[in-house]
Amino acid sequence: MQHGPAVRRRKLGAELRALRTGAGLTSGEAARLVGWHQSKVSRIETGASGVKPADVRLLLDAYGVQDSQLRELLVVLAGSDEGGGRHHWWHAYRGVLPPTYRDFISLESQASAMRTLETSVVPGLLQTPEYARAVTRAAVGGLDQAADERLDALVAVRLARQDVLHADPPLQLSAVLDEAVLRREIGGPEVMARQLRRLVEAARLPQVRLQVLPFAAGEHIGITGPFVIFSFSRTSDLDVVVLDHLTSSLYLERKEDLQAYTEAFNALRIHALSPEESMDYIAALGGGA
Repeated sequence: MQHGPAVRRRKLGAELRALRTGAGLTSGEAARLVGWHQSKVSRIETGASGVKPADVRLLLDAYGVQDSQLRELLVVLAGSDEGGGRHHWWHAYRGVLPPTYRDFISLESQASAMRTLETSVVPGLLQTPEYARAVTRAAVGGLDQAADERLDALVAVRLARQDVLHADPPLQLSAVLDEAVLRREIGGPEVMARQLRRLVEAARLPQVRLQVLPFAAGEHIGITGPFVIFSFSRTSDLDVVVLDHLTSSLYLERKEDLQAYTEAFNALRIHALSPEESMDYIAALGGGA
């Protein structure tokens, strides 16, 4: 159980080590190819130290890695380019985004699939602007008029994240929503009604699977709290579970943790209403046309 940057370093290091081995190189040979000391390669591969995106590209070139999607994912894991080079859209908001949130967005932007249990609010990727503003204001707490610009920026980030659902290929989103998510009136009746309609519209998208876990299901494994599982098409070794807390996020990347949360999510899907039943349920609560 670690915070985002440490998890990213370990995952990146393990993947680079596998690619080096696949290229038939020792760490010493790899170091000589890129003009480094062997200890630098070792520190990167063990996750003991960070690595710049430019250095990741250098290693990938040395290992003959041509897969553009894999290269992009590994560069994202390394973080942003300092002092130039490619930046991702969220770097424009660095002043208002905590590092753990940037880590989350970077993983979300490169994941092929996302499975999430939500127990309190609608997933950020499916929120309307008005709902997102109400949730964000409550989350940051105590915003006054002078802080409206920060609120605007945070809402803009939340809405910009939704582009992953329309990318090529789109993120495959599977969400289980506790009934409390639908019953909790956030932003007032009109805002909530529009949000419910948005959920019905989203449920019709082929890349979105929504299921409602009704109160009638009783106790279930999800009562311990919400979670997100990110999966990556190129390598399952980069899959990670994210647990969100008030002031930080925890990233779980051990195989045992991934298996436990995957099994928990599968169990929740079994106890939840089917996607078709869930759409009817949401519509009946006020999400109809």
